Amino acid sequence: MPETEGPTRLWGGRFAGGPADALARLSVSVHFDWRLAPYDIAASRAHARVLAAAGLLDPDELGQMLAALDDLESACAAGEFRPTIEDEDVHTALERGLLERLGTLGGKLRAGRSRNDQVATDLRLYLRDHARGVAAAVVELADALMEQAGRHVDTPAPGLTHVQHAQPVSFGHWLLAHVQPLLRDLERLRDWDERAALSPLGSGALAGSSLPLDPTAVAKELGFKAPVQNSMDGVADRDFAAEFLFITSLLGVHLSRLGEEVVLWTSTEFGWVILDDAFATGSSIMPQKKNADIAELARGKAGRLIGGLVAVLTMLKGLPLTYDRDMQEDKEPVFDAVDTLEILLPALAGMISTMTVRVDRLAAAAPVGFSLATEVADWLVRKGIPFRDAHEITGSLVALCAARECELEDVTDDDLKAVSEHLDPSVRQVLSVRSALAARTTPGSTGPGPVADQLQIAGDKLDGWRTWAAEQVVPR
Repeated sequence: MPETEGPTRLWGGRFAGGPADALARLSVSVHFDWRLAPYDIAASRAHARVLAAAGLLDPDELGQMLAALDDLESACAAGEFRPTIEDEDVHTALERGLLERLGTLGGKLRAGRSRNDQVATDLRLYLRDHARGVAAAVVELADALMEQAGRHVDTPAPGLTHVQHAQPVSFGHWLLAHVQPLLRDLERLRDWDERAALSPLGSGALAGSSLPLDPTAVAKELGFKAPVQNSMDGVADRDFAAEFLFITSLLGVHLSRLGEEVVLWTSTEFGWVILDDAFATGSSIMPQKKNADIAELARGKAGRLIGGLVAVLTMLKGLPLTYDRDMQEDKEPVFDAVDTLEILLPALAGMISTMTVRVDRLAAAAPVGFSLATEVADWLVRKGIPFRDAHEITGSLVALCAARECELEDVTDDDLKAVSEHLDPSVRQVLSVRSALAARTTPGSTGPGPVADQLQIAGDKLDGWRTWAAEQVVPR
């Protein structure tokens, strides 16, 4: 095996000595960017082929280069080749591995490319790959919500506004309300992927290359739609990282809102849901406690995701073109976002799929707090009363019940007549939760029919997202 002497460095010819220890410690990124190694190797294979097509590697050299890259990839995957403290970044480490296998021939691979276009390409490859993993986990959570919603199409619940009882809804409808933002998140990931599917490789440091390379062939091999249109933008652009972080931040907000509701639902005050023991925790001092820690962590990690987005936007906002070392700060936030979602989403899916919904508690709470008042107002409207007047009449009826500490269905016929001449005993036909739900027949509403339709439509969409999430966009 060819030997190399001294530390591998991708720069230094004009320098009389090596970097100071303080600079080296500040510059090093291999401890976090090593995860880009498989993508850097994939890009190196594509680059080797275009070098050969340009006549810069002969067929034998290309064969040796590809074999060495394959061997290096296997060694990385097996943990037999690892970065050292001497390696500045993933590119330096992998070049060292190539030089160890090929000697001076390994140095030919650097022609026509720079770490600037390498890292921009590697990060796009990494994110396009892992975006689909995130999407698959989002689908899993949506499936869990859908399964629970299917069990509770007819389960009445007290819908809330301002965390106050508002109108009855079905609990299935409520659960499906959390599926809709997840579907939008999946749409955003796919739309993002369309914009991220451009290859910067061939941009060089910033000006492209005078060598007869073929960026289009590289882009095709790496699963991109096309090469970038401008080499300066190719190395300076981090929109794809910022946009990915926006999508994950908004997803985090949606998960946080779901988590907050689970915290409320499982509280003693609500008591609507019981979590499975496998997806809850206890207290070190209070034996009776059963805590919704997954839901609480969903709330907490939203702040972490948002923080990553703010960090990258702040880093980018004042950078002149093209590449600046500030951009080293782009990777840790996106890696952290991927890592966070890859552990949070399955935990939430497990929590939702195994929770027990207390139908009796929900049904008992559905009419509490005069939640059927709007049914009375709508009943009056159907009798030809302007809604402004119907609202006032119904409000007066509620005030009477509040003063007597009774529910709407408890008032007498005389009470109805005393409130308004327009109220008569037939109003009682709308004073049930079941009738209120059955009356909601418009698309997207909480009636059993529209909820069943929502389940079908969302299920069809999720089948499509399952297919997209399973796509392989990065060559293996």
